[in-house]
Amino acid sequence: MYQCFGISKQAYYKRLKTQKIKQINDTKIIKMVKNYRKKVGQKTGGIKLYAELKQDFINQEIKIGRDKLYDVLRLHNLLVPKLKNYVTTTNSNHLFRKYKNLIKDQVPTRPEQLWVSDITYIKTDNGHNYLAIVTDAYSKQIMGYNLDNHMKTSLCTKALQMAIKNRKYPNKKLIHHSDRGFQYCNPKYTQFAENNGIIMSMTEQYDPYENAIAERINRTLKYEYGLKNCIKNTEIAQKTANQAVHIYNNLRTHFSLDLRKPAEVHLNPNIKYKSYRKNKLNLTELKI
Repeated sequence: MYQCFGISKQAYYKRLKTQKIKQINDTKIIKMVKNYRKKVGQKTGGIKLYAELKQDFINQEIKIGRDKLYDVLRLHNLLVPKLKNYVTTTNSNHLFRKYKNLIKDQVPTRPEQLWVSDITYIKTDNGHNYLAIVTDAYSKQIMGYNLDNHMKTSLCTKALQMAIKNRKYPNKKLIHHSDRGFQYCNPKYTQFAENNGIIMSMTEQYDPYENAIAERINRTLKYEYGLKNCIKNTEIAQKTANQAVHIYNNLRTHFSLDLRKPAEVHLNPNIKYKSYRKNKLNLTELKI
C-alpha cells in the first residue's frame, strides 16, 4: 500500500475530509453564534451559547461539546472579554431619612417579594444621561425604568411608577431595596412607594455587594446592549434603553434562573431554581 511519511493514502484523504468537514462546521457555528449575539447580546458567553444553540447544532448534524465550542470561539476571537470597573452615581450626603437594611443575608422566594433599584450613567455627546431601573430580585425581570438627562428624584419615581403598573401580584407584600442616594431617600419618593403598599429598605453603607443584583443588571445593560458606548443624544439613548430592556426581559437567559428568561420566570413563580438550592451561603427566606 502506498504510504507517505508513514501515513497511508487512505488515512491521508480521510484526514483531509475530516479537516474539511470541521472547517465547514466551524463556519456554520460562527454564523449561528453571530446571529444569536446580534439578536440577544454581543456579550453572551460560551455556556449560554451552548445551551441555546445545542439543538441547532444537532439539527445541523454538528457534533460539538461545550469545551470544543470554547475552542472555536477562542480560535476566531469570539470569547467575551472581562468587564472593567464602573463608576458610582450614589450621593448619600444628605439629611433625608435613611431606612434600615431589611434584606441582609436573605433571598426572595417568589416574584414581587423584593424589588431592587439603582441608577447608572449613560454617556451622550451632550453629557451624561442617567438610567433608573427597578428589578424583581426573584425573576430578574426589569419591572420599570426611566432614562433622562438629569438625576432628580422624578427620574426614579417614573421608573417606580412603571414598575407598579407592571405588577402581576399586587396583593402580595413587597420590599423595595436601594442604596442611600438622595433620590431614594427623598420623601417624595418614599411616600409614593409607601402609599402603594411598598416597604422601604436600604443599604447600610456604600457597598456594591449590598445591592449586587441592581449593580449586575446595570453592567449587563451597558456592556451587552450598547449603553456603554457614547450615544448621540437622549432620544436615541431612550430608544436604545427600550430595546435593551425588551431583550433582557424576554430573550436573554440567566444562570441564576437555570438559563431561563426573566419574563418567563416572573409568570411561573412556583418553579424552584437550582441556583437557590446550590447557594453555599446560609440564606434565610424573607418572612413576608
